[in-house]
Amino acid sequence: GGMTVAGGQEARERLGRRERIDRARARAWALQIHYRWESGGGGGTLRDALVETTATRRIAQRRLPMVRSLLVRLDENLTEIDRALAGALDNWSFNRLSSIDRGVLRIGAVELLYDDEVPPKVAIQEAIRLAEAYGGNDSPRFVNGVLDALYKRRVADG
Repeated sequence: GGMTVAGGQEARERLGRRERIDRARARAWALQIHYRWESGGGGGTLRDALVETTATRRIAQRRLPMVRSLLVRLDENLTEIDRALAGALDNWSFNRLSSIDRGVLRIGAVELLYDDEVPPKVAIQEAIRLAEAYGGNDSPRFVNGVLDALYKRRVADG
């Protein structure tokens, strides 16, 4: 009887996979809500945009806390995040980016700078995935370059 070690490992891996999928979906929701917030002229907070979105769209209960956490952190640290990204952008003007690229970079930066649970490499990798799914042809390479620069700068600054 009882669960074998292998069984426990398998269950953990299944959970790990489900959590990865949940996190990926949560990032995609955060990106959509960020887009909605920016398209709406940026009035109100990202939290307001989340409330508006959940009124009409169903976000899975398991994913909602992750979505909320991403958006709340982004809301609270937006100025600092944008400043850090602008520093990593070299000659690019942050405002000239598409809303999707800006959103992907902001979400990646939230995880990179304010989430200890997500390893930096994973944060960058996941942002690249978002860029592949929702951005333009150059978005993945662009996002990779900017977040990598942000990370290296961060490490250099200690």
